[in-house]
Amino acid sequence: MNPNRVTPNKFRSLIKITSLGVATFSAVCLCRSNEKFYDRMFMPIVRLIPPETAHRIAVFSVKLGLIRPSYQDPGILRTKLLDMTLSNPVGIAAGFDKQGEAVCGLNRLGFGFVEVGSVTPKPQPGNPRPRVFRLNEDKAIVNRYGFNSDGHKVVYERLRKAREECGDEVVLGINLGKNKLSTDAIGDYVKGVKKFSCLADYLVINISSPNTPGLRSMQNKSTLHMLLSDVLKARSSLPETDRRPILVKLAPDLSDEDVQEVIAVVKDKECAVDGLIVSNTTIERPPSLKSINAGQLGGLSGVPLSQRSTQLVAKVYKWTDGKIPIIGVGGIFSGQDAFDKILAGASAVQLYTAFIYHGPPIAIRVKRELEQLLQDNGYESVQQAVGKGVDHFL
Repeated sequence: MNPNRVTPNKFRSLIKITSLGVATFSAVCLCRSNEKFYDRMFMPIVRLIPPETAHRIAVFSVKLGLIRPSYQDPGILRTKLLDMTLSNPVGIAAGFDKQGEAVCGLNRLGFGFVEVGSVTPKPQPGNPRPRVFRLNEDKAIVNRYGFNSDGHKVVYERLRKAREECGDEVVLGINLGKNKLSTDAIGDYVKGVKKFSCLADYLVINISSPNTPGLRSMQNKSTLHMLLSDVLKARSSLPETDRRPILVKLAPDLSDEDVQEVIAVVKDKECAVDGLIVSNTTIERPPSLKSINAGQLGGLSGVPLSQRSTQLVAKVYKWTDGKIPIIGVGGIFSGQDAFDKILAGASAVQLYTAFIYHGPPIAIRVKRELEQLLQDNGYESVQQAVGKGVDHFL
C-alpha cells in the first residue's frame, strides 16, 4: 500500500485543518483590523451583499466589540472641540449608527468622537427599499433613508445603557431630526434637545438632509431664526449641568448668499449656536460620475463630495472669522483629506462613506497619515493647523 496515497479520510482531515487555519487567520485579521486583509479580501466580499444589509451587519459587528485595533493616539492628535478634549479629531458621522446601537464599539475602533442619529421623536420606517446604492467606480454612496428611526424613547434607553457601559470614555454627539409627517417641525427639535441633553456631549440640529420633504427649507433665514431661538430657549430651561453645545448641520448645495444668511442668523445673540457641521450629502451629481447608480435619487456622499465640502468649510471659516467651531465632513478617505479640511478651518472631521468601502481600519489609517502630515508641516497640534490654508481652498 502506498503510504503517500491521500485517502478520503485524510483528504477530509486536510480540508478541516485548512479551513480551520483560514478561519483562524481571518478572525485574527478582522479583530486586529488588518488593513490589507480588509481591502483585498473582506471588503470586496462585503460589496457583494446588498448595501443596506451590509450596513446592518456592520453595525451589529461593531456592536459586538470584537474588533479592537492596536493603536494609541499620539499627543499631536489631541485636540479641543467645543470645550471638550478629544484624543484625536477623527469622528464617525451620523448615518452609520442611526439607532445608537454601537456607540461603545465605535469608540473602541479609535474614533475621537461618535455621532449617532438622526433620531426623530416618533418611530418611523423611512423611505421604501431599496434606498442605499453603492457607486463603486466613484467611491461614493447615494442614500435616501429618510430618517428611519426607532424614535426618542428607544434610542434614549440604548444610549443610557451605552453611557453606563463606556461612561465618559466616549464623546457622544446626538443628531436630531423631525418626523416626516410632523405638523410642528420646530417642536420636534425642541423635544430632542430636552430628551437627550442629559446624555449627549453635543447635539446637532439636522435641517440639511435631502431625504425628508421640506427639511432643507428650514435653512432659510426666517425659519432658521425661529428654530434656533426656540431650541436655545429650550436648552436654557434645562438644569445648568444638562446644557450641551448645539450645532447646525448645513447642506453643501446652499448658494454663497444662503450660507451668508445662515451665518448672519447664528451670529445673532438669540440664535448663537456653538458650532456648525459642514456638510451633509449633496443632491448635485458631478458630470465625472461613472457608476450606473449615479442617477438614483438621494444624497450623494464620498469622494465626489470632498472638494465641494472642503471649499464650503473654508468659506464658513472665513465668513465667521474663525470664531465658530466647524466639524468638516464629506469625502474623507485619507489623512490628506482630513488635513485639508483642518487647514480650511475645521476643528475636527468626520467620515462615514470611507468606512463603508474600507472597513474599521480606515480610522487608524486616517489618523496615522494625519499625524505624519502635521509633523511634516511643522505643526505641534491640530489646533495650530486650523484655518492655516483657508485661502488656498477658496
